[in-house]
Amino acid sequence: MDTIVKKIDIEQCKKEDFIQAGDILRKGGLVAFPTETVYGLGADALNSDAAAKIYEAKGRPSDNPLIVHIAEKSDLKGLIRELPKKAEILMDAFWPGPLTMIFQKTEQVPYGTTGGLDTVAVRMPNHRIALELIRESQVPLAAPSANTSGRPSPTMAKHVYEDLNGRIDMILDGGAVGIGIESTIVDMTVEPPMILRPGYITREMIEQKIGPVQVDKVVVAKDISQIGKDNYVPKAPGMKYKHYAPKADLFMYEGCMENVISMIQKRKESEEAKGKKVGVICTEESKRNYSGPYVVSIGSRLQEDTIAANLYAVLRDFDEMGVDVILGETFYGDGLGQAIMNRLIKAAGYQLINADEIKE
Repeated sequence: MDTIVKKIDIEQCKKEDFIQAGDILRKGGLVAFPTETVYGLGADALNSDAAAKIYEAKGRPSDNPLIVHIAEKSDLKGLIRELPKKAEILMDAFWPGPLTMIFQKTEQVPYGTTGGLDTVAVRMPNHRIALELIRESQVPLAAPSANTSGRPSPTMAKHVYEDLNGRIDMILDGGAVGIGIESTIVDMTVEPPMILRPGYITREMIEQKIGPVQVDKVVVAKDISQIGKDNYVPKAPGMKYKHYAPKADLFMYEGCMENVISMIQKRKESEEAKGKKVGVICTEESKRNYSGPYVVSIGSRLQEDTIAANLYAVLRDFDEMGVDVILGETFYGDGLGQAIMNRLIKAAGYQLINADEIKE
Protein backbone atom coordinates (compact mmCIF):
# COMPACT_ATOMS: atom_id res chain seq x y z
CA MET A 1 0.00 0.00 0.00
CA ASP A 2 1.08 3.59 -0.63
CA THR A 3 0.79 5.64 2.54
CA ILE A 4 -0.90 8.98 1.91
CA VAL A 5 0.69 11.96 3.66
CA LYS A 6 -1.66 14.93 4.12
CA LYS A 7 -0.25 18.17 5.54
CA ILE A 8 -2.66 20.13 7.74
CA ASP A 9 -2.16 23.64 9.12
CA ILE A 10 -3.31 23.41 12.73
CA GLU A 11 -4.25 27.09 12.73
CA GLN A 12 -6.46 26.84 9.65
CA CYS A 13 -7.67 23.24 9.62
CA LYS A 14 -11.30 22.75 8.65
CA LYS A 15 -13.78 19.91 8.43
CA GLU A 16 -12.97 19.17 4.80
CA ASP A 17 -9.37 18.31 5.78
CA PHE A 18 -10.56 15.23 7.66
CA ILE A 19 -13.18 13.69 5.34
CA GLN A 20 -10.84 11.18 3.70
CA ALA A 21 -9.13 10.23 6.97
CA GLY A 22 -12.47 9.80 8.73
CA ASP A 23 -13.70 7.55 5.95
CA ILE A 24 -10.56 5.39 6.20
CA LEU A 25 -11.07 4.97 9.94
CA ARG A 26 -14.77 4.10 9.66
CA LYS A 27 -13.84 1.42 7.13
CA GLY A 28 -11.31 -0.17 9.48
CA GLY A 29 -8.13 1.48 8.19
CA LEU A 30 -5.19 3.14 9.97
CA VAL A 31 -4.45 6.86 10.17
CA ALA A 32 -1.52 8.43 12.04
CA PHE A 33 -2.13 11.85 13.55
CA PRO A 34 -0.48 14.36 15.89
CA THR A 35 -1.44 14.87 19.52
CA GLU A 36 0.10 17.21 22.08
CA THR A 37 2.28 14.32 23.32
CA VAL A 38 3.46 12.21 20.34
CA TYR A 39 1.99 11.07 17.02
CA GLY A 40 -0.63 8.34 17.44
CA LEU A 41 -1.64 5.51 15.11
CA GLY A 42 -5.43 5.54 15.06
CA ALA A 43 -8.00 2.85 14.33
CA ASP A 44 -11.63 2.28 15.29
CA ALA A 45 -11.37 1.23 18.94
CA LEU A 46 -14.60 -0.74 18.74
CA ASN A 47 -13.46 -2.80 15.75
CA SER A 48 -11.31 -5.81 16.71
CA ASP A 49 -10.06 -6.27 13.15
CA ALA A 50 -8.97 -2.63 12.99
CA ALA A 51 -7.18 -2.91 16.34
CA ALA A 52 -5.41 -6.03 15.06
CA LYS A 53 -4.07 -3.98 12.14
CA ILE A 54 -2.39 -1.63 14.64
CA TYR A 55 -0.56 -4.52 16.29
CA GLU A 56 0.46 -5.88 12.88
CA ALA A 57 1.67 -2.54 11.51
CA LYS A 58 3.73 -1.78 14.62
CA GLY A 59 4.92 -5.32 15.32
CA ARG A 60 3.44 -4.78 18.78
CA PRO A 61 2.95 -7.61 21.33
CA SER A 62 -0.75 -8.49 21.51
CA ASP A 63 -0.87 -8.21 25.32
CA ASN A 64 0.22 -4.56 25.22
CA PRO A 65 -3.04 -2.58 25.62
CA LEU A 66 -4.05 0.36 23.45
CA ILE A 67 -5.24 3.77 24.65
CA VAL A 68 -8.66 4.88 23.43
CA HIS A 69 -8.89 8.54 22.39
CA ILE A 70 -12.15 10.49 22.60
CA ALA A 71 -13.19 14.04 21.69
CA GLU A 72 -15.95 14.68 24.24
CA LYS A 73 -16.50 13.58 27.84
CA SER A 74 -19.85 12.19 26.73
CA ASP A 75 -17.94 9.73 24.51
CA LEU A 76 -17.12 7.76 27.67
CA LYS A 77 -20.68 6.46 27.66
CA GLY A 78 -20.65 2.92 26.37
CA LEU A 79 -16.90 2.53 26.93
CA ILE A 80 -16.69 2.32 30.74
CA ARG A 81 -18.85 0.69 33.42
CA GLU A 82 -18.61 3.49 35.96
CA LEU A 83 -16.99 6.89 36.41
CA PRO A 84 -15.40 7.19 39.88
CA LYS A 85 -15.70 10.59 41.54
CA LYS A 86 -11.92 11.02 41.62
CA ALA A 87 -11.75 10.33 37.88
CA GLU A 88 -14.38 13.00 37.29
CA ILE A 89 -12.29 15.47 39.27
CA LEU A 90 -9.19 14.65 37.19
CA MET A 91 -11.18 14.93 33.96
CA ASP A 92 -12.35 18.41 34.94
CA ALA A 93 -8.79 19.41 35.81
CA PHE A 94 -6.75 17.86 33.01
CA TRP A 95 -8.98 16.98 30.03
CA PRO A 96 -8.38 17.67 27.27
CA GLY A 97 -4.73 16.99 28.01
CA PRO A 98 -1.93 14.45 28.52
CA LEU A 99 -3.69 12.30 31.12
CA THR A 100 -4.93 8.76 30.48
CA MET A 101 -7.20 7.00 32.96
CA ILE A 102 -8.00 3.32 33.25
CA PHE A 103 -11.57 2.13 33.90
CA GLN A 104 -13.55 -1.12 33.88
CA LYS A 105 -14.58 -1.63 30.26
CA THR A 106 -18.00 -2.45 28.85
CA GLU A 107 -18.67 -5.36 26.50
CA GLN A 108 -18.71 -2.88 23.65
CA VAL A 109 -14.93 -2.46 23.89
CA PRO A 110 -13.27 -5.54 22.33
CA TYR A 111 -10.47 -7.42 24.04
CA GLY A 112 -8.44 -6.82 20.90
CA THR A 113 -8.21 -3.18 21.93
CA THR A 114 -7.48 -3.80 25.62
CA GLY A 115 -4.84 -6.48 25.20
CA GLY A 116 -7.18 -9.08 26.71
CA LEU A 117 -7.90 -7.02 29.83
CA ASP A 118 -11.27 -6.17 31.40
CA THR A 119 -10.08 -2.58 31.72
CA VAL A 120 -9.77 0.16 29.12
CA ALA A 121 -7.42 3.16 29.02
CA VAL A 122 -9.01 6.41 27.83
CA ARG A 123 -7.83 9.96 27.22
CA MET A 124 -8.95 13.16 25.49
CA PRO A 125 -6.02 14.72 23.62
CA ASN A 126 -5.43 18.46 23.72
CA HIS A 127 -4.73 18.91 20.01
CA ARG A 128 -7.03 20.43 17.43
CA ILE A 129 -6.13 18.00 14.65
CA ALA A 130 -6.61 14.96 16.89
CA LEU A 131 -9.98 16.17 18.16
CA GLU A 132 -11.27 17.08 14.70
CA LEU A 133 -10.20 13.67 13.37
CA ILE A 134 -12.02 11.81 16.16
CA ARG A 135 -15.18 13.85 15.57
CA GLU A 136 -15.06 13.30 11.82
CA SER A 137 -14.46 9.56 12.14
CA GLN A 138 -17.46 9.28 14.51
CA VAL A 139 -15.73 6.50 16.46
CA PRO A 140 -13.38 6.43 19.46
CA LEU A 141 -9.83 5.86 18.26
CA ALA A 142 -7.43 3.30 19.65
CA ALA A 143 -4.09 5.03 19.18
CA PRO A 144 -0.69 3.93 20.46
CA SER A 145 2.37 5.84 19.34
CA ALA A 146 2.79 5.73 15.55
CA ASN A 147 6.14 3.96 15.41
CA THR A 148 7.56 0.49 15.02
CA SER A 149 7.17 -1.24 18.38
CA GLY A 150 10.13 -0.59 20.67
CA ARG A 151 11.47 2.37 18.67
CA PRO A 152 11.56 5.99 19.90
CA SER A 153 8.09 7.49 19.71
CA PRO A 154 7.46 9.89 16.79
CA THR A 155 7.30 13.60 17.47
CA MET A 156 7.16 14.59 13.79
CA ALA A 157 5.35 13.15 10.78
CA LYS A 158 8.65 12.21 9.16
CA HIS A 159 9.35 9.84 12.06
CA VAL A 160 6.04 8.08 11.36
CA TYR A 161 6.88 7.86 7.67
CA GLU A 162 10.32 6.37 8.42
CA ASP A 163 8.78 3.57 10.48
CA LEU A 164 5.38 2.88 8.94
CA ASN A 165 5.41 3.95 5.28
CA GLY A 166 3.60 1.25 3.33
CA ARG A 167 2.07 -0.29 6.45
CA ILE A 168 -0.68 2.26 7.14
CA ASP A 169 -3.22 4.13 5.03
CA MET A 170 -2.57 7.78 5.90
CA ILE A 171 -0.46 10.20 7.93
CA LEU A 172 -1.83 13.58 8.92
CA ASP A 173 1.18 15.90 9.13
CA GLY A 174 0.46 18.60 11.69
CA GLY A 175 4.07 19.54 12.35
CA ALA A 176 6.11 18.89 15.49
CA VAL A 177 4.26 18.01 18.69
CA GLY A 178 4.53 20.14 21.82
CA ILE A 179 5.22 17.95 24.86
CA GLY A 180 7.21 15.13 23.29
CA ILE A 181 6.56 12.26 25.75
CA GLU A 182 3.49 10.12 26.19
CA SER A 183 0.60 10.85 28.56
CA THR A 184 0.55 10.07 32.26
CA ILE A 185 -1.49 6.91 32.94
CA VAL A 186 -3.48 6.51 36.15
CA ASP A 187 -5.38 3.36 37.11
CA MET A 188 -8.74 4.47 38.53
CA THR A 189 -9.94 0.90 39.21
CA VAL A 190 -7.92 0.71 42.43
CA GLU A 191 -7.99 2.79 45.62
CA PRO A 192 -5.96 4.82 46.02
CA PRO A 193 -5.47 5.33 42.27
CA MET A 194 -2.11 4.19 40.88
CA ILE A 195 0.23 5.85 38.40
CA LEU A 196 1.26 3.25 35.82
CA ARG A 197 3.25 5.58 33.56
CA PRO A 198 4.60 9.04 34.48
CA GLY A 199 4.19 11.95 32.11
CA TYR A 200 3.62 15.69 31.86
CA ILE A 201 0.85 15.52 34.47
CA THR A 202 2.95 14.76 37.55
CA ARG A 203 2.13 12.90 40.75
CA GLU A 204 2.17 16.20 42.63
CA MET A 205 -0.38 17.72 40.25
CA ILE A 206 -2.67 14.72 40.60
CA GLU A 207 -2.42 14.58 44.39
CA GLN A 208 -3.30 18.26 44.61
CA LYS A 209 -6.65 17.35 43.07
CA ILE A 210 -7.59 13.96 44.58
CA GLY A 211 -5.19 13.25 47.45
CA PRO A 212 -2.68 10.38 47.75
CA VAL A 213 -1.94 8.09 44.80
CA GLN A 214 0.24 5.00 44.50
CA VAL A 215 3.05 4.54 41.98
CA ASP A 216 3.50 1.19 40.24
CA LYS A 217 6.83 -0.58 40.72
CA VAL A 218 7.50 -0.37 36.97
CA VAL A 219 7.63 3.43 37.16
CA VAL A 220 10.50 3.50 39.64
CA ALA A 221 12.29 0.28 38.64
CA LYS A 222 15.97 0.66 37.78
CA ASP A 223 16.54 -3.03 37.08
CA ILE A 224 14.48 -5.54 35.11
CA SER A 225 14.57 -7.93 38.09
CA GLN A 226 12.43 -5.44 40.02
CA ILE A 227 9.59 -6.02 37.56
CA GLY A 228 9.53 -9.80 37.17
CA LYS A 229 9.15 -9.35 33.42
CA ASP A 230 8.18 -12.90 32.42
CA ASN A 231 5.16 -13.05 34.72
CA TYR A 232 4.19 -9.39 34.58
CA VAL A 233 0.79 -8.55 33.05
CA PRO A 234 0.85 -4.94 31.78
CA LYS A 235 -2.26 -2.86 32.52
CA ALA A 236 -1.08 0.01 30.35
CA PRO A 237 1.23 0.64 27.38
CA GLY A 238 4.97 0.80 27.98
CA MET A 239 5.03 -1.22 31.20
CA LYS A 240 6.53 -4.58 30.26
CA TYR A 241 8.54 -4.42 27.06
CA LYS A 242 11.64 -2.54 25.98
CA HIS A 243 10.45 0.77 24.57
CA TYR A 244 11.66 3.98 22.97
CA ALA A 245 14.99 2.38 22.00
CA PRO A 246 17.46 3.64 19.38
CA LYS A 247 19.33 1.15 17.19
CA ALA A 248 22.60 1.62 19.10
CA ASP A 249 23.29 0.24 22.57
CA LEU A 250 22.30 2.88 25.11
CA PHE A 251 23.88 3.15 28.57
CA MET A 252 22.71 5.67 31.17
CA TYR A 253 24.99 6.94 33.95
CA GLU A 254 23.74 8.22 37.30
CA GLY A 255 25.53 9.75 40.28
CA CYS A 256 27.19 13.06 41.01
CA MET A 257 27.80 14.99 37.80
CA GLU A 258 31.59 15.05 38.17
CA ASN A 259 31.74 11.24 38.32
CA VAL A 260 29.14 10.81 35.56
CA ILE A 261 31.05 13.07 33.17
CA SER A 262 34.36 11.39 34.00
CA MET A 263 32.99 7.89 33.48
CA ILE A 264 31.22 8.76 30.23
CA GLN A 265 34.39 10.34 28.86
CA LYS A 266 36.50 7.30 29.80
CA ARG A 267 33.96 4.88 28.33
CA LYS A 268 33.75 7.00 25.19
CA GLU A 269 37.52 6.90 24.71
CA SER A 270 37.58 3.16 25.33
CA GLU A 271 34.84 2.42 22.79
CA GLU A 272 36.41 4.75 20.22
CA ALA A 273 39.72 2.92 20.62
CA LYS A 274 37.85 -0.19 19.44
CA GLY A 275 36.77 1.65 16.30
CA LYS A 276 33.21 2.40 17.41
CA LYS A 277 31.24 5.58 16.80
CA VAL A 278 30.08 6.85 20.20
CA GLY A 279 27.25 9.27 20.85
CA VAL A 280 26.85 11.24 24.08
CA ILE A 281 23.58 12.60 25.50
CA CYS A 282 24.30 15.66 27.62
CA THR A 283 22.79 19.06 28.41
CA GLU A 284 23.55 22.68 27.67
CA GLU A 285 25.19 22.86 31.09
CA SER A 286 27.57 19.91 30.52
CA LYS A 287 28.24 19.87 26.79
CA ARG A 288 31.57 21.68 27.10
CA ASN A 289 32.96 18.70 29.05
CA TYR A 290 32.82 16.39 26.04
CA SER A 291 34.45 16.43 22.63
CA GLY A 292 33.66 14.78 19.32
CA PRO A 293 31.15 14.95 16.45
CA TYR A 294 28.40 12.90 18.13
CA VAL A 295 27.92 14.87 21.35
CA VAL A 296 24.32 16.09 21.49
CA SER A 297 22.68 18.41 24.01
CA ILE A 298 19.14 17.29 24.78
CA GLY A 299 18.21 20.60 26.42
CA SER A 300 18.71 22.50 29.66
CA ARG A 301 18.40 21.08 33.16
CA LEU A 302 16.82 24.39 34.11
CA GLN A 303 13.99 23.69 31.65
CA GLU A 304 12.89 20.05 31.90
CA ASP A 305 10.26 20.58 29.23
CA THR A 306 13.04 21.11 26.66
CA ILE A 307 14.56 17.74 27.56
CA ALA A 308 11.18 16.02 27.27
CA ALA A 309 10.41 17.69 23.94
CA ASN A 310 13.79 16.73 22.42
CA LEU A 311 14.14 13.23 23.88
CA TYR A 312 12.83 11.02 21.07
CA ALA A 313 14.10 13.23 18.26
CA VAL A 314 17.62 13.04 19.73
CA LEU A 315 17.48 9.24 19.91
CA ARG A 316 16.37 9.11 16.27
CA ASP A 317 19.12 11.57 15.30
CA PHE A 318 21.67 9.12 16.68
CA ASP A 319 20.20 6.46 14.39
CA GLU A 320 20.77 8.74 11.41
CA MET A 321 24.35 9.36 12.57
CA GLY A 322 24.94 5.62 12.60
CA VAL A 323 26.52 5.52 16.06
CA ASP A 324 27.28 2.15 17.64
CA VAL A 325 27.03 3.13 21.31
CA ILE A 326 25.22 5.95 23.13
CA LEU A 327 26.29 7.10 26.60
CA GLY A 328 23.85 9.33 28.44
CA GLU A 329 23.60 11.47 31.53
CA THR A 330 20.56 10.94 33.76
CA PHE A 331 17.92 13.57 34.42
CA TYR A 332 16.37 12.88 37.81
CA GLY A 333 14.45 15.74 39.32
CA ASP A 334 11.06 17.06 40.25
CA GLY A 335 8.20 17.35 37.82
CA LEU A 336 9.06 15.82 34.45
CA GLY A 337 12.28 14.21 35.68
CA GLN A 338 10.59 10.95 36.61
CA ALA A 339 8.86 10.70 33.23
CA ILE A 340 12.07 11.45 31.34
CA MET A 341 14.06 8.84 33.25
CA ASN A 342 11.27 6.27 32.92
CA ARG A 343 11.61 6.57 29.13
CA LEU A 344 15.41 6.60 29.08
CA ILE A 345 15.83 3.61 31.40
CA LYS A 346 13.45 1.59 29.21
CA ALA A 347 15.20 2.79 26.06
CA ALA A 348 18.47 1.57 27.56
CA GLY A 349 16.98 -1.80 28.43
CA TYR A 350 17.75 -1.03 32.12
CA GLN A 351 21.46 -0.58 31.36
CA LEU A 352 21.88 1.96 34.17
CA ILE A 353 25.33 2.48 35.68
CA ASN A 354 26.02 4.21 39.00
CA ALA A 355 29.13 6.30 38.45
CA ASP A 356 29.58 6.76 42.20
CA GLU A 357 29.92 3.03 42.82
CA ILE A 358 31.60 1.58 39.71
CA LYS A 359 35.00 2.62 38.41
CA GLU A 360 35.88 1.71 34.84
